[in-house]
Amino acid sequence: MYKLIIFLFLALPAGVIAQTVTTGTVFDYSKKTISLPGVSVRNINSKKTTSTNREGKYTIAATVGDLIEFSAVGYHTDTLYLTNLLNRTIYLPVKSNSLADVDVRGVRMNSQITDAKDPLAEKYTLLNTGGNLNRKRMTDKVGGLSLNLGYGKYKRQQRKEAEMEEKDMYQEEIDANFSEKAVTDLTKLQGEDLKNFMIIYRPSIEQIKAERPYRYNYYISRAFVAWQKLTPQQKKLQDLPKLKVN
Repeated sequence: MYKLIIFLFLALPAGVIAQTVTTGTVFDYSKKTISLPGVSVRNINSKKTTSTNREGKYTIAATVGDLIEFSAVGYHTDTLYLTNLLNRTIYLPVKSNSLADVDVRGVRMNSQITDAKDPLAEKYTLLNTGGNLNRKRMTDKVGGLSLNLGYGKYKRQQRKEAEMEEKDMYQEEIDANFSEKAVTDLTKLQGEDLKNFMIIYRPSIEQIKAERPYRYNYYISRAFVAWQKLTPQQKKLQDLPKLKVN
């Protein structure tokens, strides 16, 4: 009996730990094979923090329903809602420099660009229907009040998942329209200049959401005018500060 109690005592911590941590790896969104070391990982609910190691891996105490925040210098901050504790792969997009107001002359805009309809607009308006992008607004009401079956937590979870799905759709839209071919056709940039231009001036999700439909060709033209005013040194990407390894 004594040996059985000792065995259960020793086995319990491992079982508990296995159920109360989440793990994963953080990568650069544009270069998905490059892992990111030194990313700050914070559990917003418990306030616990950690950071990714040299391979971009992290482990942090968490439970289902927690919000995990990922932040790093030069990258957009992202938040993950935990629906389970399985291993995760996180992609952080590089921050884009904000464009100063510039005077653009001689840029002709095709009416097909300015008058184009936004194929995703209707889909995004459904985000307030509990987070399910494929579900129309609920019309069933009792006594003038919408039915509430006690699934508030489920709706919040669905809303978080919908927001992540929305981010992915915007990123795919940016990748398709702010591509090397599109930039080269308008600016004639090539090689290292093309690479640096696309990293520095890649439009953010906030920019895309603020103007629908987004006029990518006009934006690229404005960005190129701003690019031409930069010094050769400013056109080169600055290395991020090296992290100190204790």
